Amino acid sequence: MSRPTPCPCTSGEAYARCCAPYHLGVAEADTPTRLMRSRFAAFARADVDYVYRTLHPDHPDRAAPEAAVRRALAEGARAHRYMGLTVLDARGPDADGVAQVLFHARIFEKGRDRSFTECSDFARHDGGWRYLRGVLRPGAPAVTRIDAFLAG
Repeated sequence: MSRPTPCPCTSGEAYARCCAPYHLGVAEADTPTRLMRSRFAAFARADVDYVYRTLHPDHPDRAAPEAAVRRALAEGARAHRYMGLTVLDARGPDADGVAQVLFHARIFEKGRDRSFTECSDFARHDGGWRYLRGVLRPGAPAVTRIDAFLAG
């Protein structure tokens, strides 16, 4: 009997039980953290359809031609190795319906460390959470709380 494929979101779960239902469109991520994890896994699997589908309509990429955005997403997914994800903090949604997730993504490009820490904003649209925008800083996290990250 073969071992189940681990999920690229590094949750420790099998992909089939973790992010696959979201990628296949049979379920919606029920929290912003699950959406962020599923988007990381989609990048790792070069699932451009899912990454594009989970962009909020107000995300800046939605103003660009869809074909160009999809091409850039595919190129980025092919060029990088997605090695790990650590969720550092999460909060919300606030009164405007925006939730935040602070995470560190370990990513490499041709052997070079391209890891970053990001505080992402998520809002609901079309029955699910969607990626709205993010504040990204290269490298390892200097802080592990959203307020400290945004202040610094």
